[in-house]
Amino acid sequence: MKALLVLSLISLAAPAAAQVKMLGNTPDVQDPLAPPPLPDPIAESAPLRLSLMQTSQAQEGDEKYQPEVGQAGKDVIWVPTPDSLVKAMLTVAEVKPTDYVVDLGSGDGKIAIAAARDFGARSLGVEYNPDMVALARRNAQRAGVSGKASFINGDIFETDFTDASVVTMYLLPSLNLKLRDTLLKMKPGTRILSHAFTMGEWEPERTISTDDATGYFWIVPAQVAGRWAFEVGNERFAAEIGQQFQKLSVARGGPLKDGHVKGSTIHLVRANGQELVGELRGNQIVGSGWVATRIRSAG
Repeated sequence: MKALLVLSLISLAAPAAAQVKMLGNTPDVQDPLAPPPLPDPIAESAPLRLSLMQTSQAQEGDEKYQPEVGQAGKDVIWVPTPDSLVKAMLTVAEVKPTDYVVDLGSGDGKIAIAAARDFGARSLGVEYNPDMVALARRNAQRAGVSGKASFINGDIFETDFTDASVVTMYLLPSLNLKLRDTLLKMKPGTRILSHAFTMGEWEPERTISTDDATGYFWIVPAQVAGRWAFEVGNERFAAEIGQQFQKLSVARGGPLKDGHVKGSTIHLVRANGQELVGELRGNQIVGSGWVATRIRSAG
């Protein structure tokens, strides 16, 4: 009887053990009798609360300071560039994600923000008014580009922006002229854009017109003035080249007729009408089937 009782207990336990083993080897399945899980209201609302907090902080800052069109600045009064011209200028300059755009006198930050938001570029705004800088940072936060568009409180004539590939500005003609030498020393090919005002004798490559504003576009030219020794096929000759901004000049009756510079690309026309197009590489201009070597720099 005792043995039969033990066997009966073993047989009753075996199915239960097998059931446990099967449950252990099956994937997790929600218990249909268990109550539904309750969402964590604190965890789920965290992003929303953070967004609301940032918006609240921005609004608090806006309540403390809002600029007025025509308000006085260090060297100019503040008048924002129309959105249509901002887009047109950045489009003409072919701004892309690899560019670094610097806006001189950035005000509320709209140009630097547009460069980051609409063209994917990294950008910097330089602004003398600290309240404007704070506003621009709030605007960048609201636009979702705080990581790409930054702003500093600084003087445009004391700030180093030589690593920019695109420079934008809305200044007075006298300030443009004051900046001109600095801009011309930047890397050849750097694009320069100005709302409303030109650069004196430095003629723009293009005038940009919208319904409500006008802008101007320049490309920093390479410096090629001097005497060059040319090898064009089997021909050898030397020529003196003068330069005023992007325009090149040559002596009448010589082997060259005229030319111009676009960034680091040199366009020359020989007296016989042959066009020579090449890239400046150090002290050489290298083209297809020809090369010129600088013998002496101007001055």
